[in-house]
Order: sequence, then structure tokens, then C-alpha cells
Amino acid sequence: MSRLGKKPIPIPDKVKVEVKDRVIEFTGPAGKLSKRLHDRISVTADKSQMLIKTEGATREDSMMQGLTRGMIIIAIEGVVSGFKKDLEIHGLGYKAAVEGKNLVMQVGFSHPVQFVIPEGIKIVVEKATMLSVSGVDKTLVGETAARIRQSKPPEPYQGTGIRYVGEHIIRKAGKTAAGGATGAVKK
Repeated sequence: MSRLGKKPIPIPDKVKVEVKDRVIEFTGPAGKLSKRLHDRISVTADKSQMLIKTEGATREDSMMQGLTRGMIIIAIEGVVSGFKKDLEIHGLGYKAAVEGKNLVMQVGFSHPVQFVIPEGIKIVVEKATMLSVSGVDKTLVGETAARIRQSKPPEPYQGTGIRYVGEHIIRKAGKTAAGGATGAVKK
């Protein structure tokens, strides 16, 4: 049985939690979020804490109980303070701008790259080469940042591309010029 999954989860004063038909809705100062429950998990909530219970005593039920507890804690943290990922763009002439519901990036291609901003995500462009992706859903923030990075990942020779702030890219040495004879073998 999951020892951690049985522990009650404290609910902060700023957060309002409602459990309706296998869906938990969290409302807080940063926004609103809902999570769907697994069929074998039930959640009870009062003003100050939440309790997670399972229908059975199998190993899978115990794992789902612990997973649900972790997801609820992350959801509460998200509606209280939100989550944020910072990206930086490296390269000559590389830049980004938010135009309506799209992020438009110039990242070395012959055309600008259009990225549709998902619902619930806010992207702020600080300077032209610094992006900030924020929202209340940790999974969606991380996935959006990864998809933006994927449009032009950092390359190892010159280091150009989109990377997370603080990410270390292992650089490779390029080709060195041959200095003369190739050393042909005589027979």
C-alpha cells in the first residue's frame, strides 16, 4: 500500500476545490484547472484538506493513489503561483515576437516559423531573444516550451538555436583544415 498516498493533502486558504463526477476543479489566484480521476480512485475534500482513497488493495491501486496525490499537489501549486519556463534564442538575426495568438520566430529558415499558442498558455517575449512560457498546468507549460524548442533545437557546432535558460549545450569541434599532403601510400 502507498504510505504517501494515504496522507491528507492540505488545501491553502486561497484555493477552492470541488469534486464533481470524477473531475476535480481547482480555483486559485493564478487561474483555474481541472483534473480527471482514475476509475478506481475516489477523492473527498473539505475546506482544509483532501483525502485520496482506492477501491482495492492491489499494487496498481496503490500506484494510482500515489500518482493522484502527486498530480493534486502540482495542480494546487499551479493555481496558487503558476509555472514558468524560460527560453533563449541564439543566432545571428534570430528573433521572436507574439502576434495575436501566434508566436512568430525568425530562426534561420527562409520563412518565419508560426507557432500557435495553446489555450491556457501565456508567452511573453522579453527582448527579441528571450521567451517566457507560463501557465497553471505544469504539463502544458513544459510541453509548449519543448515544442517551441523543437522548432529549432540548438546545434552542437555553432550553438545556434532555441534552448532553455541555463541549458548547457556540449559543443563539438568543427573540421580542421588539412595542412598539405594527404599522405598517399606508395606501392
